[in-house]
Amino acid sequence: MPELPEVQTVVSDLNKKIKGEIIASFWSDWPSAIKNATLAKFKKAIKNSKILGARRIGKNIFIDLTGEKTLYIHLKMTGHLLIKSKVESRKLKVNTADHFQDRVNQYIHHIWQFKSGKRLEFSDLRKFAKIILVKTKEVEDLPEIKALGIDALDPHFTLAKFREILSRKPKALVGVLLMDQTLIAGIGNIYRSEILFLAGVLPTRKVGNLSKEEEKKIFLATKKILKKAVELRGTSDSDYRDTDGAPGGFQKILRVYRKAGEKCEKCDRMIESDKLAQRSVFFCPKCQK
Repeated sequence: MPELPEVQTVVSDLNKKIKGEIIASFWSDWPSAIKNATLAKFKKAIKNSKILGARRIGKNIFIDLTGEKTLYIHLKMTGHLLIKSKVESRKLKVNTADHFQDRVNQYIHHIWQFKSGKRLEFSDLRKFAKIILVKTKEVEDLPEIKALGIDALDPHFTLAKFREILSRKPKALVGVLLMDQTLIAGIGNIYRSEILFLAGVLPTRKVGNLSKEEEKKIFLATKKILKKAVELRGTSDSDYRDTDGAPGGFQKILRVYRKAGEKCEKCDRMIESDKLAQRSVFFCPKCQK
């Protein structure tokens, strides 16, 4: 599932490429993804709406429209958004470097057609993603949004705030706490492993047993890893692609995630894996204490 860096990459792309576009029509062959409205009502409600901008809350994408309406999109496991120009949409241009031709980008189930000729296409292999049209003023009151903790890249997420969060869950394992979206929003399976490796802390450590220095190292590692991942346009561990259909770049510098059985780059020990919160976590038993 795309995490904070991947979703932020998509939102930044949306603001650069389709802000100001006007929706001419909408097509879908999987209307079950559209919640709280029939396909016909959804089409009618968004037609002729102008894109005001996109924003991210946790791992959720919100595209604000005129008429005080907002498209709420959650990519789930395999969803990703592709933006195509008029020429690309009509397949009049052949380019061997065209990422849109990659297999992972071929599962198009929803298309927003804009009056300019551009298209926003939604590829979703497993069809788990969801699309909801909500009133803009009600976005913050959505149950799944109200339940979120502070965003991991929010300026207000300071070391003091992190320590306050840790103090609430002294018996929790740090590898589980970092993925608890009700406490800190945006961190998932990939980045918790990388954060804790950089911090030198085992994911199975109890929060209450962390030293002040270890707390600081985890906090600083969180900011550093997520900012670097945003800079590299996310991690393409599986189906994630950016709006050009291209993979991210952070997977090229992963140090422990999915590297069980390989030698740690810092020492001669093998990277190991374990299950925490029903997900695999990766670590070096020598470099992390």
